[in-house]
Amino acid sequence: MIKKATIRDLESIDRLTMMIVKDMKESNIPQWNYPYPRYKIFVRDLLDGGLFVVKEGHYIKGSITILPENDPAYTTIDRWQGKHALVIHRFMVHPDNRKKGVASELLEYAFVLAKDGGYDSIKIDTHQKNYKMRKFLTKHGFIELDYLPTIDRLAYEKVLEVTT
Repeated sequence: MIKKATIRDLESIDRLTMMIVKDMKESNIPQWNYPYPRYKIFVRDLLDGGLFVVKEGHYIKGSITILPENDPAYTTIDRWQGKHALVIHRFMVHPDNRKKGVASELLEYAFVLAKDGGYDSIKIDTHQKNYKMRKFLTKHGFIELDYLPTIDRLAYEKVLEVTT
């Protein structure tokens, strides 16, 4: 079940981050490192109301940050289709829960939040060498738009059908 994270979840999310960083290093994906993202970043996400977890009991299977667009790096691209977007940050699934639908469940949750909030697209970025995330995003209908030079990431967007 996906729900907003609480202060009690932060240490588990931080431990999950360390597992993800280790896995990225083993997969030669230089996207994250041990200083980023860490506890303080997740505290900010929590306070901004955008940190969500999927849990089974007290066990966190994955987490995602979903916030209204406000990242200055995204202003370097003029090819965005959406004008009122949510942005996904710090999207993680516990290594033991990969290939079990957890990431798709988190992404579907983001789609519902966006549609319910009247947003017309979802944006996300990832490292060029993060072949796992790039494949996942393409599978779920995201289009690679451009390179974000200020953060060394590729920008992706999925335009949503807006119902009125």
